[in-house]
Amino acid sequence: MTDTPQRPDQELDARQVANYLRQHPTFFAEHDELLPELFIPHLPGQAVSLVERQVKLLRERNIDVRHRLDHLMDVARENDRLFEKSRRLVLSMLEAQSMEELIASIEDSLRDDFQVPFVSLILFSEAGRFSNARCVPHSEARAAIGHLLDSGKPLSGILRPDELTFLFGRHGNEVASTALAPIQHQGSHGVLALGSRDANHYKGATGTLFLGYVADALARVLLRQRPMADEARA
Repeated sequence: MTDTPQRPDQELDARQVANYLRQHPTFFAEHDELLPELFIPHLPGQAVSLVERQVKLLRERNIDVRHRLDHLMDVARENDRLFEKSRRLVLSMLEAQSMEELIASIEDSLRDDFQVPFVSLILFSEAGRFSNARCVPHSEARAAIGHLLDSGKPLSGILRPDELTFLFGRHGNEVASTALAPIQHQGSHGVLALGSRDANHYKGATGTLFLGYVADALARVLLRQRPMADEARA
């Protein structure tokens, strides 16, 4: 005698479930993701019980959750450190009384506080060099790294040798990965780039959040400082 076909709206009863499991004894081995959701009484003395299997799965899940939490805590601590360093850098920029102090505060902070081995701050100026900043015409920068500036957003990754030479000069061949942020607010003022000897140090969106924050703050400070520098040169 065969079982009566079950209508879609008919609920399974305990007998049907039990019959199904008898006919499919490996069901829970093939669907062990269900075990953590079940209540299973433990009968001591069995060679391998479902409870032991369930406990093993829960323990593995707990270990995975702890690892993810540890990673999130490490990221949070690193972000706290970066925020505090960025705060000190922005305050030093705001306190600068001249272009010389401004440029020095940025380069010193990035090299000493952030421990960045290669720092490139390039300002765009059609009138030649002023202050202690490295200045290039905007047209020259666009010819060399224009596609890196087009989005107006920070980026990171591995750059071409000619791009590295433009940004870092004679140290370009030592740089394996770069984080770069355009300096722009009410116009394009320059570019700030950080270099690392580690090809995996700057990749994807890594390291660009705080660099972009610093570049945005610098762009606004430059609007105040550059007219003062131009007046001093006149």
